[in-house]
Amino acid sequence: MKKFAVFDIDGTLIRWQLFHVAIDKLAKSGVLGSEAHQQIHEARMNWKRRVTNKGFPAYEQTLVKLYERAITKVSSAQFDAIITEITEEYKDQVYTYTRDLIKHLRSEGYLLFAISGSQKELVSEIANYYGFDDCIATEYDRTKNGFSGKVYVASHDKEAALSKLISQYKLDTKGSYAVGDSKSDAPMLRMVENPIAFNPDGDLFELAKQAGWKVVLERKNMVYEMEPQNGQYVLVKTGE
Repeated sequence: MKKFAVFDIDGTLIRWQLFHVAIDKLAKSGVLGSEAHQQIHEARMNWKRRVTNKGFPAYEQTLVKLYERAITKVSSAQFDAIITEITEEYKDQVYTYTRDLIKHLRSEGYLLFAISGSQKELVSEIANYYGFDDCIATEYDRTKNGFSGKVYVASHDKEAALSKLISQYKLDTKGSYAVGDSKSDAPMLRMVENPIAFNPDGDLFELAKQAGWKVVLERKNMVYEMEPQNGQYVLVKTGE
């Protein structure tokens, strides 16, 4: 049986949120409406100013609402051009810990999967660049020259997404890894032998503490690996 590892992409491998970039670029172009870019800017600044502790989710909700409200007005040609631009700009803007872990696991013969809430077109490009075997991501139904408005969001049920890949590739979970940074990644972390909460948000960190998962933080040029011992996290390794 081949072993597998599954990664979230935004904020886990890539240092920023790919779907944020895509929506922001579309808003700047004007296709999401005349006020969309200003609304996104205001929501982003509320988050950056820490107006509330829910600023980041509110910012994401603003992005998604604006995007899905206007997706039928976006041409596939314009969207695909933005995807190419984003991939070239962000594909190497990654965390060293997850980049090196991917390289190591690939050398050990692991199957590599990505499960992400970003657009499938973006995730596929990044997954191909890093040698992933398959990916599941948000899919916006396409028409001949654009989008119908129908959407499948992978991040709504990452347990089901990972179960699909395990069944498709006839895998078991022995020796498996999962790496994620937010609460939505918790279901897939629960399914593997080696769950890693990487730069976790507050919700995921609380779940990691309860479950005894490894926590890894990467700040500037340092990586801090922490493991639970006697109800507390202990620093077990540091590196660049």
